Amino acid sequence: MQNKGAIRLFAILLALVSLYQLIFTFHTREVEKQAEEYALKRGGSDPNLISQYRFNYLDSMKNEVVYNFLFGLRKYTYQECKEREINFGLDLKGGMNLILEIKVEDIIKALSNYSQDETFHEALKLAREREKNSTEDFITLFGEAFEEIAPEGRLAAIFNTVELRGKVDYNSTNEEVLQVIREEAKGAIDNAFNILRTRIDRFGVTQPNIQRLAQTGRILIELPGVGDPERVKSLLQGTANLEFWETYNQEEIFESLIEANRVTTELLEAEKNDTTKAVSTGAEEEKEDDIALLDEIDSDSLGVEEQEKVISLFTYLAPSGRPNSPVVGLATSRDTAQVNRYLAMSEVKAQLPRDLKFMWTIKPISADEARYWTNQPFDSKEELFQLVALRVTSHDGRPPLEGDAVSSARAVTNQQGNYEIEMAMNSEGAKTWARLTKANIQKSIAIVLDGYVYSFPTVQNEITGGRSSITGDFTPQEAKDLANVLQSGKMPAPARVVESTVVGPSLGSEAVNAGLTSFIWAFIAVLIYMIVYYGFKAGLVADLALVANMFFIMGVLAAFNAVLTLPGIAGIVLTIGMSVDANVLIYERIREELRAGKGLKLAVADGYKNAFSAIIDANITTFLTGLILFSFGTGPIKGFATTLMIGIATSFFSAIFITRLVFERLLNSKVDIRFSTKLTDRLYKSAHIKFIEKRKLFFLISGVLILIGLVSLTFRGLKQGIDFTGGRSYVVRFEEPVSASEIQSALVDAFEGANVEAKTFGSDHQIRVTTNYLIDEDDKETDDQVISKLYEGLKPFLGENVSLSKFLSDYRQSSQKVGPTIASDIRSKAGYAIFFSLVVIFLYILIRFRNWEYGLGAIGALVHDVLFVLGIFSLLYSIMPFSMEIDQSFIAAILTVIGYSINDTVVVFDRIREFRGLYPKRDIKEVFNLSMNSTISRTINTSLTTLVVLLVIFLFGSEVIQGFVFALIVGVVVGTYSSLFIASPIAFNFIEKRMRKGKKK
Repeated sequence: MQNKGAIRLFAILLALVSLYQLIFTFHTREVEKQAEEYALKRGGSDPNLISQYRFNYLDSMKNEVVYNFLFGLRKYTYQECKEREINFGLDLKGGMNLILEIKVEDIIKALSNYSQDETFHEALKLAREREKNSTEDFITLFGEAFEEIAPEGRLAAIFNTVELRGKVDYNSTNEEVLQVIREEAKGAIDNAFNILRTRIDRFGVTQPNIQRLAQTGRILIELPGVGDPERVKSLLQGTANLEFWETYNQEEIFESLIEANRVTTELLEAEKNDTTKAVSTGAEEEKEDDIALLDEIDSDSLGVEEQEKVISLFTYLAPSGRPNSPVVGLATSRDTAQVNRYLAMSEVKAQLPRDLKFMWTIKPISADEARYWTNQPFDSKEELFQLVALRVTSHDGRPPLEGDAVSSARAVTNQQGNYEIEMAMNSEGAKTWARLTKANIQKSIAIVLDGYVYSFPTVQNEITGGRSSITGDFTPQEAKDLANVLQSGKMPAPARVVESTVVGPSLGSEAVNAGLTSFIWAFIAVLIYMIVYYGFKAGLVADLALVANMFFIMGVLAAFNAVLTLPGIAGIVLTIGMSVDANVLIYERIREELRAGKGLKLAVADGYKNAFSAIIDANITTFLTGLILFSFGTGPIKGFATTLMIGIATSFFSAIFITRLVFERLLNSKVDIRFSTKLTDRLYKSAHIKFIEKRKLFFLISGVLILIGLVSLTFRGLKQGIDFTGGRSYVVRFEEPVSASEIQSALVDAFEGANVEAKTFGSDHQIRVTTNYLIDEDDKETDDQVISKLYEGLKPFLGENVSLSKFLSDYRQSSQKVGPTIASDIRSKAGYAIFFSLVVIFLYILIRFRNWEYGLGAIGALVHDVLFVLGIFSLLYSIMPFSMEIDQSFIAAILTVIGYSINDTVVVFDRIREFRGLYPKRDIKEVFNLSMNSTISRTINTSLTTLVVLLVIFLFGSEVIQGFVFALIVGVVVGTYSSLFIASPIAFNFIEKRMRKGKKK
């Protein structure tokens, strides 16, 4: 072997680099172990205290030196080590993965200054509908929709606003306006990205990841180890739309409220009479005026006796008894929607001042506090929200002062020890604030953020200088978050969560244990198999390569700061199984050379030389599949592709070069090496299977099986996961075993008849719930509503003392949300990934073998394998006790099957090419049979080791990846079959046909 010194040097350097990278992980784990011990000692049995002490300990260690490199030559703090350690994904560590979308539609509305033009809104609606099934960006779709609805319409008339002065004028063409909108939208999204990054940086999350995605307006955020996901969502989705409003006192509008209450009573009575009349006469006409709003009242929430009573506005809104306050009434959280509906009716609005606007407070008050405001008793368990009356003083309905006037904000404690937010304003804001406070002495000014009243302090005197405070009974964390949002700036449009994954720390810990267990057992199984089959010394050399490969993979992962996920662990373990292939190829060629009578040293040299071509081809085709998967995948799938590609590269180096160096050292030391045992010496040697002669039989068998699968696909279809359909899923753990069917029945009622599925997930006290309820809505209020519905439906199974907050923290183990547009993108990417992988493989084989028949045979086998796996999943998804959903992980499995199958096929093709060169005068049928029989040993060995690995993962691994691994098991079996019985026979048919045509000519 040439360049032995360079290879030896590279191997040593790679080992040192890997050791250097992995030692950071060792030191961070030591610090975190100490933090856990400290937290358990101080926190006792209180999980919240334990979490707080753990956080405090790690926070105090951030800038402490924990690693002295080369006796202090370079010192690394805990924070620096943390940045260089192996990153665990959310499925292993727990945390959040979010895709936020800054809707371009919202930005367009803002740029038009919220135009009320009917054509404009119709165009937006049409573009919104088309976006669901289009790859075009929203601005293009909006432009096309506007041209379609109003062929002679001019966008300049809508967008000739103060904000766009100098960029759009009345003479601007529609194309020019769309270009301005596109540039403004890009700038707004860039600003939103920077604001989100600032919020996250101040949030204090370790190793956060935030990046723009290819789709316009989408931002990926990964926050490992986050313990309060709902708080994070609130922090990230808030627009920071801060407003200061003048207010009405309750006494100023009380008479108007009395009239509003009377009107609602009359309307309800009229509705009741009309309904009775309609029933008696059989009339089925529907009302289309504001009275129809009353149909939405949830009468089921009222008892029978209560339904007999007269219902009005004050049934749901308890009037305030404080005339000098802007609080006009209080309502429970479940009744606020009813109050909003009543107040939105035109008949009710007619009784109220035109400049009156209502908003609810952000935080509820207790029943005792509510008694102070209304002089009425309330249930001690009730929490009530205050309805505040705002006064609109501008012509455009905007507040007199907004958040852009705030130059800085920070959380502080006042003299009473309560937390508040201290703000400073710019010069223009300070002038407006002084004028506003001077005009409202002894009256309240409401401080509103994102549509909710945070506080309504009474102005004692004029405030100059632009400094003021927001009070509101804040907790330390709430004050910090609010100051963070105000400081980082106002979002140009709401950031909506279109995809989210939340994994609780306990579920992540269990996944780690299951993943490591499967990994260790699979690794041991492969090591033992190599020694049993190839003998102690040769097997030990192969095992050395496997151990070195494992060490290199982890080191390279750490060096690239890659994220290790559950599919990533599966990728590593699969790489171990597939990396055996290179050793098997080399050892089988060495055995052939020894049987040909060559000496041991020459047989080893020729074995490596002759196996090199097949190893290169097999590794490149699998690597190309991984590369395509990396390009089109997201999240865990990208992690799987990363580990697969790294594993292929390191296994190639380990199998080809490290083992060669070891063998040369052993041979120079006159060590006798055998490459078989008595049991395996003559195994497969006498194989003379007539593959080509029996090809029609195998075509028939495959055809029948695929036909059955196609029939099932046509009539049963596939069980699509929420990755492809959109929806929400939750894993909920109960204290006692529960029935999935009973929970499903309860949730169907809770989710108002929407599609709901509940399945046992792992143990019988853990359930996975999937639903598409309100999935088309992507605002925070809808997310909260779905969680509330889930909680209400599961309440009978949780116990009486389990509150919503306790359910979210202790019982909900993970959650996932995929919006319809994300699901559409994932489907498109999956299709592209499979298509491009087939094209790339065909082109590689065409170029490598210079023969299109081989490429056609390979593609035929791959299509056969994909259809077979799809058919199995269609037939068995309702039978198997684990999830067989078609999701991103399944696509990863399909592409891995493609890579594995082509790996096997290329080895067979390589031997056929070799034998056709060695025996040019032999019959083509004989050459094919001889080549395929000579590779049986390698094919079976590689397939067995890979299957052993996959079976161990399937049996010992987490239920999260059982469906994924099952697809791989089926794929390995069918891929091994197709490389011998489908790919080569197809190639033979076309080659033979071409040769016959040549002879005829």
